[in-house]
Formats: sequence, C-alpha cells, structure tokens
Amino acid sequence: MACTDIKVKEPDRRSSGQAFEIILSPTAETIPEFPLSPKKDRSLEDLQKKMEAAENRRKSHEAEVLKQLAEKQEHVKEVLQRAIEESNKFSKMVEERLTSKMELIKENREAQLAARLEHLPEKNKHLEEVRKIKREQGN
Repeated sequence: MACTDIKVKEPDRRSSGQAFEIILSPTAETIPEFPLSPKKDRSLEDLQKKMEAAENRRKSHEAEVLKQLAEKQEHVKEVLQRAIEESNKFSKMVEERLTSKMELIKENREAQLAARLEHLPEKNKHLEEVRKIKREQGN
C-alpha cells in the first residue's frame, strides 16, 4: 500500500510513556468496482440447457432424499419388529417361569397336605390317649 502523506500526531504525555497517532491519508488510486456477474450475451438455448440441468439436479436430489427416507423408514420398521419379537420372547419366558413356579408351589402344597393326612391317624390316636388319661385322672 503506497501512502503519499503521513501525519504523526502526538497527544498529551503520560507518566507511563508516550502515545502517538499515525494518520495515513488515502492514496489517489481508486479501486475499480467489479460487477457482481459478468455481462455476457447468453442465448435462449444456453439458458434452456442450464434450466434443464438445474431441473435434473433438483430431481436427482429429490430422488436421493426420497431414497434415504425410504431406507430410514425400513430401518425403523425392522427395529420395531425386532422390539416386538424381543418383547414376545420375554413375555413367553416370564410366563414359563411363572407357570413352573406355580406348579412347584402346587406340588409342595400337595406334599405337605399328604404328610399331614398321613400323620393325622397317629395324632388322633395320641389325642384319644390324652383324653383317656385326663378322664381317668378326673375320676
């Protein structure tokens, strides 16, 4: 950058040191303005080709987006199907466990009942003897 005029301005002194302002004056050269788009004479055919190419790109992009969306939906369906299968599998497993526990409890209860019924005649015999002894002592 070439400067033709430099001015140095010294402001008031400070106890911590000095400060200077340097003022550069702008150069006489001006920067040419560039147009935003080059001006070309474009034919109607060129414009139509560009429009068709843009339309093809848009359709291609739309098809890609739709394809990706379909793949995502398929993935969601697969995940939901797997989740349902796992849930059903878990439910069956829990049901089988509960059924086996209930059967075990039923078998234990029947065994305890059978044991009590087996000892019942002995208990009744013992109670009869106790009653007989009490009657004899009471008389």
